[in-house]
Amino acid sequence: MRQPNIKYKLFILIFGITSFVWSQNKATYTYAIKGSDTLKLDVHSPENMKPNDSLPVLLWMHGGGFSGGTRDNAHHEQKLAEYVTTKGYIGISISYRLLRKGTETGFGCDCPKADKLETFKQAAIDYLDATKFVFDNKTELQIDPTKIIAGGSSAGAEGVLNAVYMKSFFIDDLEHYKDVSFAGVFSLAGALVNAEYITKHNALPTVLFHGTDDNLVPFASAPHHYCSPEKPGYLLLDGSETIAVKLDELETSYYLHKVIGGRHELSSIPFDELDAVFEFFNKTVLHDEVIQTKKIITKKSNQN
Repeated sequence: MRQPNIKYKLFILIFGITSFVWSQNKATYTYAIKGSDTLKLDVHSPENMKPNDSLPVLLWMHGGGFSGGTRDNAHHEQKLAEYVTTKGYIGISISYRLLRKGTETGFGCDCPKADKLETFKQAAIDYLDATKFVFDNKTELQIDPTKIIAGGSSAGAEGVLNAVYMKSFFIDDLEHYKDVSFAGVFSLAGALVNAEYITKHNALPTVLFHGTDDNLVPFASAPHHYCSPEKPGYLLLDGSETIAVKLDELETSYYLHKVIGGRHELSSIPFDELDAVFEFFNKTVLHDEVIQTKKIITKKSNQN
């Protein structure tokens, strides 16, 4: 699928005219227009921000099976972005193309493997385009481009993990994103196509939340949606456990929150765990400590 040329300079010129709306400490920008999709991102900044501040960022990609979800869900994405501003971060939540919306095969076992890979590719491209927009406008947005934490939930986590760790596999024009870099990863019930693409050169401090009985996105290494080999959608993915093992081998920081018996509810934003998550990022991303943590709990029998 060919990508339109994104005119970043044009977007910068129209910032003051049409591309953002202020609401307290929130601004909304258009980062790309692709066909009929106008892709936006919401920037939440701390209320006490000073003119010369340059702050770390959580850049978030929502879940929804590549067919639903929104960047500005008040109880999830927006609440998360507002939370990180209390920790001295800028919270950015993006929209992206929902390529499986309205399709006959959805994103399960009837969706052909080639279509799944193309969906992953385009999600990674959208995420990298949003990151490039943020990077190109770092001065106006007052962000520190060396401290961008890539985060996402479920489908969003898949898009993020593939964008961060499998850029060389999915992206044809790597030169276009040569200035884009990440400092950490925050994945909720996510997976990537091949964890062998995580190397000493690209490994980052990574937070992983996942249930061992996730029926959609594999906890370790297994087929996506646990499709049988004869199904069109049979595609092996490497989930949080496999990613953590790889990071452990590379002596890279990680925080694995493993719920024995947990299912795909681990894709929900864990608001009661966020203080621990950002303590990890503050130590590893902001202060270069190496920390490897596994938190293992057992799901209560009466939980859904």
